[in-house]
Amino acid sequence: MSTAHVVVTILAAAMTGFSAASVFLRSKWVIQPMADYGIPRTWLPWLGLAKAAGAVGLLVGLAVPFIGVAAGIALVLYFTGAVITVARARWYAHIPFPLVYAAPVVAALALGFAA
Repeated sequence: MSTAHVVVTILAAAMTGFSAASVFLRSKWVIQPMADYGIPRTWLPWLGLAKAAGAVGLLVGLAVPFIGVAAGIALVLYFTGAVITVARARWYAHIPFPLVYAAPVVAALALGFAA
């Protein structure tokens, strides 16, 4: 396992954990756009839980690689769904936001496979 893989995985987990915490704490800058995209408030705990589980899975994956791979793939699918949701709501200027969170996850997966 390379140092770059560990650093990028920790960064990806931290960013995803921050995103989950923002949902759990109902930060206005997260909740309002989600409402604008048409996401029901009842989904918020589940979306936050999915992100939190992904963040934990990335960290556990440093010790048990297949869990990290599964978490990484799940997070890539989650953020792909977020991009699709934003695009369907026609908020094209907001598409980069889920991509910012997806990028380190993709990089962690790539570095993990390269190691």
